[in-house]
Amino acid sequence: MASPEPQPQLDLQQGLFSHLIELRSRLLKACAMVLIVLVALIPFANRLYSLLAAPLVARLPQGAHLIATEVASPFVTPLKLAFYTALFISMPVILYQLWAFVSPGLYKHEKRLARPLLVAAMVLFYIGCAFAYFLVLPAAFRFLTAVTPAGVEMMTDITHYLDFVMLMFFAFGLCFEVPVAVVILAAVGVVDVAKLRSVRRYAVVGAFAIAAVITPPDITSMIMLAVPMCLLYELGVLAVRWLVKPREASDESHA
Repeated sequence: MASPEPQPQLDLQQGLFSHLIELRSRLLKACAMVLIVLVALIPFANRLYSLLAAPLVARLPQGAHLIATEVASPFVTPLKLAFYTALFISMPVILYQLWAFVSPGLYKHEKRLARPLLVAAMVLFYIGCAFAYFLVLPAAFRFLTAVTPAGVEMMTDITHYLDFVMLMFFAFGLCFEVPVAVVILAAVGVVDVAKLRSVRRYAVVGAFAIAAVITPPDITSMIMLAVPMCLLYELGVLAVRWLVKPREASDESHA
């Protein structure tokens, strides 16, 4: 006669199964939100692409224009942009579903720190993308069109342009997460306020090095990324003072 399964093991399996069901439910809700927004945006896909291409089109020489080098590009490329836009718009819902799944397993002090960090990360990413679109891309395209050699007509492929702009959005959005990264490093005990202040000069050098790699090859774009990163580093230092308790005080409160 088979012995009954131990109760702790049975409870563990049931708990894991319920967590997997909840995870699937959260993922389905996030995917459904993206799909709904995508369906709503598809009729406006070409208009969205026109808005995205505006910083380049406004600075192209007389008679120059964007081109499509592949047969399906005029249809597929705006559709890709509609998907990226749907993902961008749906991000608050996606992050909420992630938070709703993770938060029950966090301690109270972890929730107190995680909530503002999650909101700040989302807002800073949006700000980074807007900064790239409204300020950096016009300056970069002004430089690139100005240095085009004589006899060369600048005609950019629509798919390559979309890939380039999405890369810039992603890069600037990540670079604007500097305060969040600083607070997380301080929260896990890697650095403290004194350490952050002492390595400030290295942070400035690192910001300019990252900007030189990420941005188009003009000094204006590099400065336009490096300077905000330096300011955001200082904002991160202030956030550490406000949000992260010193390690000794935190240990005493848990004792």
